Amino acid sequence: MTKKISEITISSPGRINFIGEHVDYNDGLVLPAAIDKCITMTFKINGTKNIFKVKSKGFDSYLVADLNNLKPGTEGWHNYILGVINELQVITGKIEGFDCEMETNVPVGSGVSSSAALECGLAFGLNELFDLGLNKWQLAKIGQQAEHNFVGTKCGIMDQFASLFGKKDHAMLLDCQSLEFEYIPTLIDPYVILLLNTNVAHNLATSGYNTRREETASGLTLISKRFKVEKSFRNISLTMIDECKKELGDICYRRCSYVLEENKRVLNAKEALKQNNFVRFGELLYESHQGLSKKYEVSCDELDFLVDFSKSKKDVLGARMMGGGFGGCTLNLIHKDSVDNFVEKVAKAYKENFGIVLSSFICVPSQGTSIIKKNINES
Repeated sequence: MTKKISEITISSPGRINFIGEHVDYNDGLVLPAAIDKCITMTFKINGTKNIFKVKSKGFDSYLVADLNNLKPGTEGWHNYILGVINELQVITGKIEGFDCEMETNVPVGSGVSSSAALECGLAFGLNELFDLGLNKWQLAKIGQQAEHNFVGTKCGIMDQFASLFGKKDHAMLLDCQSLEFEYIPTLIDPYVILLLNTNVAHNLATSGYNTRREETASGLTLISKRFKVEKSFRNISLTMIDECKKELGDICYRRCSYVLEENKRVLNAKEALKQNNFVRFGELLYESHQGLSKKYEVSCDELDFLVDFSKSKKDVLGARMMGGGFGGCTLNLIHKDSVDNFVEKVAKAYKENFGIVLSSFICVPSQGTSIIKKNINES
């Protein structure tokens, strides 16, 4: 008797990153967590050899495409789908026609990586539906390559890793060079994680991201050659960067020094969490934002305003911009009893300064991509 999946529903979460921003593509250390905001996707085999259909309830639109003719599309979310399926076909060649319906409560454009949730959910679901035999690391890399090849964002591995490997009530310290990781408990009561969404996405979001990647790579190449070490930020020191300051120029100097400083902050943040030292953890969040704003220059006026506003509120222990930058969210570590009052005040001030309505939500470290329901046919 043969057993085969006829229908499967999976849940794939967005992610937050407590600290360690823009270092995943620089062999760095990051501290992400999957969150309780998810894309739900239901998959069925449709009986065709090569036609697949994906319906998004949120966007109220369809993608219909041919497995034999995969190329980048015109609508933003389509390319994440097409890119993942293309990577799966290159690796396995085993996907046939299927239908997928998806619904999401992951806020788009807010820095919680709705794109990785989509990529990982699709890859995970198709891996199960067609019994492709791929492990979670392979699925994460498929999502990353989809962004590189079909979307044009040269992202690191952090977002896809966090979405797939998340664990309830835990963050994960990931070494983006070795891919070793450990789970770190995040039992932070009476504090909670509050995200404030600027509701802006400046046009530098993609180009600025790729430019920063080029700048750090250029700086690293120069320093590695000067000191005759293997090309990795793990092999250089702040002293080396300082000695190359003139050759690097101001921009590359600030970019490279930020990477090493942020890596150190991540290790310090891990220890602070383990010791339940939330005051120290909050201080590190503020330091991270300062580096992102002034050294790495991926913040914007709206993000800086929200972080600065939080500094005057004693029940907010720390805040920083999160994600690629140039818009999106700030992450705030705040006492749970102060959330409503703080949101009311900061939203009013934000509207007065920028004419934009602020949105906010609390999120909780949660389980990674997983199966909700599975129907089996026996023949």
